[in-house]
Amino acid sequence: MAQDATKKSGKRSQAVSAKKQAILSAALNTFSQYGIHGTRLEQVAELAGVSKTNLLYYYPSKEALYVAVMRQILAIWLAPLKAFREDLAPLVAIREYIRLKLEVSRDYPQASRLFCLEMLQGAPLLMNELTGDLKALVEAKSAIIAAWVNAGKLAPVDPHHLIFMIWATTQHYADFATQVEAVTGATLQDEAFFQRTVDNVQQMIIEGIRVR
Repeated sequence: MAQDATKKSGKRSQAVSAKKQAILSAALNTFSQYGIHGTRLEQVAELAGVSKTNLLYYYPSKEALYVAVMRQILAIWLAPLKAFREDLAPLVAIREYIRLKLEVSRDYPQASRLFCLEMLQGAPLLMNELTGDLKALVEAKSAIIAAWVNAGKLAPVDPHHLIFMIWATTQHYADFATQVEAVTGATLQDEAFFQRTVDNVQQMIIEGIRVR
């Protein structure tokens, strides 16, 4: 009996998790197209295949749903920076970070565009996360870069501006994907174009920070 109850509880937990993820995926799709003000919860519920009442059970307001989506995006967006490793050679670590950031732009373009939209609006619903976890992580990784600079392993650059440059360059391919495709006729989904993008972005940034 206990085993049956445990199995049923596990199945319910999986079902709830799947339903919440379906809602978050539908919300990302809708918010990235229409923004928070142009999105209706009815749209999200229909796309997720749930009732509006069911959606509101898990996320009690549109703002709560939006913040949940943004927190999920932030986790995806920060994963490459969290993986930034002090034990690697500096140029190897930065090359890898650039590649991982471009993979995020390739694999999660909607998330990147919605994050960009939130920043352009002044991040009214995400400021606590930006000044908390994001700031702490950036400071920790900036300290690693600063130590490399002080040890003469990198050219003298400001760690914050290096990170900002990598963000701006790599996210361009998601946030302005339409423009990139119009000019080049390709997107990051094209493996050859993706690899050329990685190679070129790595080369331009690495050559700027290499010790002369």
